[in-house]
Amino acid sequence: MSVLTRDEAQSRAQLLDVHRYTIELDLTTGDETFDSHTTIRFSVRADTPNTDTFVEIKPAELRTATLDGHPLDPDTLHQHRLPLKNLTPGEHELHLDARMRYSRTGEGMHRFTDPSDGQTYVYTQMFMDDVQRVFAAFDQPDLKAVFDLTVTAPENWTVLANGITEHLGNGRWKAAPTPLISTYLVAVAAGPWHSVRTEHRGLPFALHCRRSLAPHLDTDADEILDITRACFDRYHEKFAEPYPFDSYDQAFVPEFNAGAMENPGLVTFRDEFVFRSAVTDTERQTRAVVIAHEMAHMWFGDLVTLTWWDDIWLNESFAEYMGYQTTAEATRFTDTWVDFGVARKAWGYDADQRPSTHPVAPEAVDDTASALLNFDGISYAKGASALRQLVTWLGEKDFLAGINTHFTRHKFANATLADFIDSLASATERDVPAWADAWLRTTGVDTLTPTLDHADPGTHTLRIDRTGSRPHRITISLYDQDPTDEGRHLTLRDRHDLDIPQTQPHPLGKRPALLLLNDGDLTYAKIRFDTDSFETLRTSLSGLPNPLTRAVVWNALRDAVRDGQLPPTAYLDAARTHLPHETDLAIVQGVLAFASTQITDRYLTPEQRPAALSTLSALCRDLIRRTEDGDSPGLRLVAVRHFIDAAAHPDTIAAWLADGTVPGGPELDPELRWRILARLAVLGATDEAAIAAELDRDPSASGQEGAAHCRAALPHPDAKRAAWAAMFEGDETTDLSNYLFTATAKGFWQPEQADLLREYVPRYYPDAVALAARRGPAIAAATGRWAFPAHAVDAENLALGETCLRDAEPVAALRRRLTDELDDLARALRVREA
Repeated sequence: MSVLTRDEAQSRAQLLDVHRYTIELDLTTGDETFDSHTTIRFSVRADTPNTDTFVEIKPAELRTATLDGHPLDPDTLHQHRLPLKNLTPGEHELHLDARMRYSRTGEGMHRFTDPSDGQTYVYTQMFMDDVQRVFAAFDQPDLKAVFDLTVTAPENWTVLANGITEHLGNGRWKAAPTPLISTYLVAVAAGPWHSVRTEHRGLPFALHCRRSLAPHLDTDADEILDITRACFDRYHEKFAEPYPFDSYDQAFVPEFNAGAMENPGLVTFRDEFVFRSAVTDTERQTRAVVIAHEMAHMWFGDLVTLTWWDDIWLNESFAEYMGYQTTAEATRFTDTWVDFGVARKAWGYDADQRPSTHPVAPEAVDDTASALLNFDGISYAKGASALRQLVTWLGEKDFLAGINTHFTRHKFANATLADFIDSLASATERDVPAWADAWLRTTGVDTLTPTLDHADPGTHTLRIDRTGSRPHRITISLYDQDPTDEGRHLTLRDRHDLDIPQTQPHPLGKRPALLLLNDGDLTYAKIRFDTDSFETLRTSLSGLPNPLTRAVVWNALRDAVRDGQLPPTAYLDAARTHLPHETDLAIVQGVLAFASTQITDRYLTPEQRPAALSTLSALCRDLIRRTEDGDSPGLRLVAVRHFIDAAAHPDTIAAWLADGTVPGGPELDPELRWRILARLAVLGATDEAAIAAELDRDPSASGQEGAAHCRAALPHPDAKRAAWAAMFEGDETTDLSNYLFTATAKGFWQPEQADLLREYVPRYYPDAVALAARRGPAIAAATGRWAFPAHAVDAENLALGETCLRDAEPVAALRRRLTDELDDLARALRVREA
């Protein structure tokens, strides 16, 4: 398969101006394919020496193609490109009629039948080069055009699109033409949607989901719409350009690969955000941040779009920063940066220390396959952290002034990093290009280490050693222990704002009990502690008064474990000591997640694992006891979930399942029931009959995924053979959907079953390479992430993976995932050795 290169895109952009697409889709032609008829009006520039180009399409069958009324030979279609030869300067009209395949991988036009009620839904995900799976296009972001869309659908369906849609009768729907947008932003969602509609500031707003999720959406509709309205209003306070589209629909769609997609006027979200089971307030906050993130894209990404995929950070870093900041400013979720620090920032730090790291703004993204790999913790979390540091350095007023200049200059057009930097520079006297070179063109994580030196008697000075090259503006805080409670609580003595690198040591006065670098988490760097400060944290971490401060400390401890400077057991001891006193849910969730999935499952040896599980169980039991009064249902839910996951013996959780409740609450909803059953499957304490009975009780799509997970987790050779065959040995008629594949993969590998699974570790690599080549990027990424034998922390697994990378030529998406997983595996081995 051919991928578009940057050179090809630049050449085509010099040749063509694309004006309008007229697209007719017929979704009534069967379960496997749909019809797609496209008319493209474009012009060729007079001063271009090369007048040959191509249009992209990935059809099941290209029936006809005509250019200016003259037929083109469909057989000339090669690697999804139809050549257009000897184009003359002036206006042209291209017609293509094709039969296209539905997808079950979340790419192109995804088709899903809800097992709850048999209703069918389709939606598009056109990102990168997947528009070619739906209609013909000159598929690159800088050839913006107007899109005029008509869809024929079954009579009981509603069709959603980028613009307001009108039902013309007989199942035929027409969408209002779009403004100038890029091909990858076109969107369609069709089916018997349940909808909640309203208006705000004269624009139609709506929420949509599958009918089977209607009661759950209705429960949360007011919250979702309140957040949507609040963010919409806040962006209009920040941005001079008004919202640029005619409506704002948010559709929660099934089996969606990403968190959401910023299609103008029709944002699509994974429908797990329609909560059908109990969730924590932090999870509600995450949904709010995603809503704010996608809305920010309406300006940065949709109104102003990148010229080429090397500037994807201009979309994602900006939306990531604005999502967290605007949610904190405009909604009840005021501590969003705590969750960012614990969860998202760690994602960025991890990605930036792997061999696959890249600058936030890379200079060499040669083709679309390479670009797809950069949707990672660097483009999102590191980029947002860099922007947060930029705002700290510039000031928010100048930052927003530069942003608004950028919108004015490039609205309904495209822009580059150079354009963005020029817009920011116009609003300040600071050297923005130098900042961009230091922060956006470099890789890796700086490390800041404090040294306290004696000065005069009773006074100290601070030197901060920096490993790395970036300038930082940070806050350092000095904390003293409260003598009234044996030092368990810490009180803030003083704060200082410092620029790194220092020009001279900074005076501090009396030595504090705790010296904390980067308090407030305004820069992107690993921090270390001096010896006295670390000893203070052993006893007083939970006594720090601010949750964001505690998040900075927990992140530093996490980094120290990963870098081999803190024993994994010491992190568990800190969690055991301090989490029973923690009040912030994001911190509890983040610390328990790292303690279970990384420390217990990977960084500790199999011999150490039982003791670690016992520690986690005791910790969770303490949290459950602490929440018996019902005042902290979210904290209790987190504790219950992790108690289930850490259970080494089935008796307690099996009794919960039989009773349908945890003593003292909560009652078991579908998510908790499947979670318990999955753990019982791992422990060999359930069977196929129990799984089938639970699926009868919950036949939903989530139930299907739960059953697939449980069946793959059963510790029996036949169950493992069946799961492996389902993942790797199917064909187009039996292949698992993207979500069922992931559910099966998550259940398959279990540390408790290492002996049973040993034969599958060497089988994984050739089977993964073959599957990824056959099924495409989405399944390739899932194969590398979820189906990787991460439990097998040994030199043999590492050698097998390295041989695969060297000799087997995996497709780009799988190669990137394997590179990352193998680096994490090598790190786990180093941590064990340390």
